[in-house]
Amino acid sequence: MNTLVAIEACGVLLSWAVLARAIWEWGPGLRWRSIRCPEQKVRARVLAHQREADFGCLRVADVSVCSLLRNAPRACSKGCLVRLR
Repeated sequence: MNTLVAIEACGVLLSWAVLARAIWEWGPGLRWRSIRCPEQKVRARVLAHQREADFGCLRVADVSVCSLLRNAPRACSKGCLVRLR
């Protein structure tokens, strides 16, 4: 009986750990994404800030870093935000 309870407790803890890892990996936050820049017409890697707009639905709110604009100030209109949704 004690062994069965211990196995069930380990199963519940493992399930919570898997859920926490999935939320951490694919949930809201900063994520590197690769898109085609609408202004320069080339591939770019951007650091996108994802937020939960609705329940279970992520939306990109802002682009923090762009590989095309390494050290230059961001002078683009961020038209890539439409492509990230």
